[in-house]
Amino acid sequence: WSRIFPDGLGTEINEQGVAFYNNLIDFMIEKGIQPYATLYHWDLPHNLQRTMGGWLSDKIVEYFALYAEACFANFGDRVKHWITINEPIQTCINAYGVGIFAPGLCKGVSAEPFLAGHHQILAHAAAVDVYRRKFKAKQGGQVGFVIDCEWAEPMSDKMEDQAAAARRIDFQLGWFLDPIYFGDYPESMRQRVGEHLPKFSEKDRELMRNKIDFIGLNHYTSRIIGHQPNPQPQEIHFYQVQQIDRTDKWSSGEAIGERAASEWLLIVPWGLRKTINYIVKKYENPIIYITENGMDDEDDPSAPIDQFLNDTKRVNFFKGYVGSVAQAIKDGADVRGYFAWSFLDNFEWAMGFTKRFGIVYVDYKNG
Repeated sequence: WSRIFPDGLGTEINEQGVAFYNNLIDFMIEKGIQPYATLYHWDLPHNLQRTMGGWLSDKIVEYFALYAEACFANFGDRVKHWITINEPIQTCINAYGVGIFAPGLCKGVSAEPFLAGHHQILAHAAAVDVYRRKFKAKQGGQVGFVIDCEWAEPMSDKMEDQAAAARRIDFQLGWFLDPIYFGDYPESMRQRVGEHLPKFSEKDRELMRNKIDFIGLNHYTSRIIGHQPNPQPQEIHFYQVQQIDRTDKWSSGEAIGERAASEWLLIVPWGLRKTINYIVKKYENPIIYITENGMDDEDDPSAPIDQFLNDTKRVNFFKGYVGSVAQAIKDGADVRGYFAWSFLDNFEWAMGFTKRFGIVYVDYKNG
């Protein structure tokens, strides 16, 4: 976004930015790689944050649609699969709730993450609307929305734990998909978030209705979820209202899976099959792409490269998770594609180069 419209407003297109992506897309196609383009992976033009509060302003819906239209017009002759927004929950919670992602706001305002989410849903719908009205007939592409979700496995057969696990998924998947498919947020969110959860107008509902061609699912891990009537007071409002106990161990003390390098990433292949099958059942068997799935190693500059290249843990990870996708397809899921995160070791946001997610090793020391 910031490369195409540096001011975010669409007053002037950056031709160098357009040329950058034209060259990239053409090179990919020349090499036999089909491009799937993401419009927004958290790179908000600074001017939009500075002048209107970024995702907290309803004006951003219009500006996102202008940006999307510029991309469709410039690249849509070759790009046939578009993703509007990647992992909106991360922008909402980590940017406007916890404050660890840009723009780093953490004012303790309970409503702000939900307002940011509201505008991202409407921005997605507005972009799809532009594509269908102006480009679909000629370009014949598809536009999807990427949601990230951990599987929530109930801690026990007790009704309260089962309900807590269902609630956990409502606050991940349902938050962003229910409005598009059903016209409103999940009832569990309405009950628990109350006045902090924005309301959709009839005009909003009309804009959102069925504005999705595929669901992109980013999935890495799973957790065991139980009911927790008295959540930790230090947790932000978003987690407190869910009233869940989120753990990585069964009551026996056994871990749900082996840990990768990141503290949050436990290897639980069966959780992906369950997540896909949940989406199939709830959203009437939509087209699904697994848009991110992978694991990381801890970088160790002193370790010999051979140690990293003997990559049995990652091989087993992908065997397990790709096998889980195959099982979901046999169950009846319409999964059209799978993307590993990631092709190369890369710059992992706040973790920098310390975590290696690549299926191909990058030697940072020797160029």
